[in-house]
Amino acid sequence: MLVPEGLIEFIPEMGILISDINEILANEFEGEIEDHILKSLTPKNKELFETLPKAISSQLLLDRDPHGNVQVAKIDTERLLILTVMRELEKREADGTYKGVFTPQSHYFGYEGRCALPSNFDSQYCYGIGQNAAFLMMKKRSGYMSCIKNLNEFDPNKWIAAGCPLPAMMGVERRKGKDKPVITKALVELDGAMFKCYEQVREKWGYLDCYQSPGPIQFKGTGSDALNFMVKDPDVKAFLAATEA
Repeated sequence: MLVPEGLIEFIPEMGILISDINEILANEFEGEIEDHILKSLTPKNKELFETLPKAISSQLLLDRDPHGNVQVAKIDTERLLILTVMRELEKREADGTYKGVFTPQSHYFGYEGRCALPSNFDSQYCYGIGQNAAFLMMKKRSGYMSCIKNLNEFDPNKWIAAGCPLPAMMGVERRKGKDKPVITKALVELDGAMFKCYEQVREKWGYLDCYQSPGPIQFKGTGSDALNFMVKDPDVKAFLAATEA
């Protein structure tokens, strides 16, 4: 089972608890952090905090990021799920409703699970972003993000360099106990074409070895200039055909 590191924020009860902790830690305090948290949490959140495995509750109190939010990458969400399941199975075993063996093993992949050599598209895109950023600095355009438009064109010569004002990407969110403008977090678009395509094949992907690895031909040859699916939505028919093959 593959668990995204930010999942813990989307467990309703945990999301409320994390928000409560963020608000409490936004203000200065004296003494032990856990004692301060326990006496400041709402009764419901305190009950939840105390039922969490010690390893997880301690991670919720680690240093915040520059915006004052919990660093979800440092929380072992997979261990939380495992320990919760183990606790539930122990109850069922005591009730006589479960007989079995549960021997989970967790591993945190981090970037090692998503790092690969850049494709031709990646190389050209990053070069263009960097060159455009340098141009914006030369023109003294601060407060802009370097961006490249028209990426669905295979020929980089047809791409369009631009500068996007930061306020255009911002929304108001709670940070360190105050409402502040921040760049809105990008989440998976469940209504987007890419996820809809994935929905068509994920059942078979669960038990078949369906993956593509260009290997040494990724810089030259068939598929070397393929566009990123974040730029051009995948072809559902092609995906289904590849899965059937």
